Amino acid sequence: MKQFFSRFSRRTWVIVGIVLVIAILVAVFANRGGNEPVAFQTEVVERGNLVASVGATGSVRARQSATLIWQTSGIVDTANVAVGSRVSRDDQLASLDKASLSQNIILAEADLVSAQKALEDLLSSDTARLEAQKAVDSAEKAYEKAYNWRMQLNGKIDITDYYYDFGVLKIKQYRGYASEETIAQADKDLALAEARLGDARRAYERLLDGPDSAEVAAAEARVAAAQSTLNMASLIAPFDGTITQANPAIGDQVTAGTVGYRIDDLSHLLVDVQVSEVDINSVAVGQASSLTFDAILGKEYHGKVVQVGQAGDTVQGVVSFTVTIELTDADELVKPGMTAAVNIVVEEVKDVILVPNRAVRLVDGNRVVYVLVNNQPVQVKVQLGSSSDAESVVASGDIKEGDLIILNPPSFNNPFGG
Repeated sequence: MKQFFSRFSRRTWVIVGIVLVIAILVAVFANRGGNEPVAFQTEVVERGNLVASVGATGSVRARQSATLIWQTSGIVDTANVAVGSRVSRDDQLASLDKASLSQNIILAEADLVSAQKALEDLLSSDTARLEAQKAVDSAEKAYEKAYNWRMQLNGKIDITDYYYDFGVLKIKQYRGYASEETIAQADKDLALAEARLGDARRAYERLLDGPDSAEVAAAEARVAAAQSTLNMASLIAPFDGTITQANPAIGDQVTAGTVGYRIDDLSHLLVDVQVSEVDINSVAVGQASSLTFDAILGKEYHGKVVQVGQAGDTVQGVVSFTVTIELTDADELVKPGMTAAVNIVVEEVKDVILVPNRAVRLVDGNRVVYVLVNNQPVQVKVQLGSSSDAESVVASGDIKEGDLIILNPPSFNNPFGG
């Protein structure tokens, strides 16, 4: 045995002794600490307002956004705007050199002039209307004559009819009773006169309709077709907005499909967020929300819910619904594409007793909190109402203002919780 101990140096035995002393001290202090009373963290119960919210993240987008592309090939002749320029609907943003355009686009300018002139003549001239009215009068007289003649054939007739045939005056006389052939021919003449009268009246009524008539609609369509072809040589703003991307430069050679500009309506910025199926039924149009951005530090923005999706999307087994929020106080710092953290206020109650959520425990199926009375925890059953991430409303229970709620009640080896 002596030989065994002699194998180790004196320094080694010193180190072993120190380790043993430290282990004994740790055991003593640990045992002593376990016998000390628990130090409870408490919070005073107060009345206040509760704001319940649903949180989500999403990206900013403009209410309207459009990417304008060239519809034909050519060389850029004018580029009238740059990034940041505000434009109005129908503003010409850029155009191509006429000499570089295809023949059909060049001829569209002449077609447009002709179509516009035809439309103006149709809208301003009374010639067609007067001619149509004259045609109606003539058709009415022809119908009246055919009708009277047919009526006379129903009885005995004695009629002398004067008429011209190639400029020669001729006389036709009818005496006695009309034959079946004569009556049949009279019926045909009457039907034809009636049909012509109907056509004349409809033609006249169409001209009276003015801009709603078929002729005017056809003329307007020809104008629109020529204008559309001519517009292929230009980029035109489809709505009021701000230029957020600009590519054309004078002299550039472009082809059909080349991107020219992007325009966004920055006066209305929206954020689309995904809300889980658990929370979606508490979200409604008109609810207020707060928004923060990683790219904009120390500033909070506000918005309101403008649309709540009615059909969910399933991604990796999780069902969520799209909710759209419109910013109500956006400034130039907020830009499309930025990521926003959104909190939608789904409920707000005022002047209620609140308890911290971290103080609530579930014991035998009941929610309870622990109140510190004479330095001892006392269990109190409660029923909770609306909740936020941090607090809940006490709907019922023997909790009053000024009570000390225990935030860290015992959770094992004691009769107070679990």
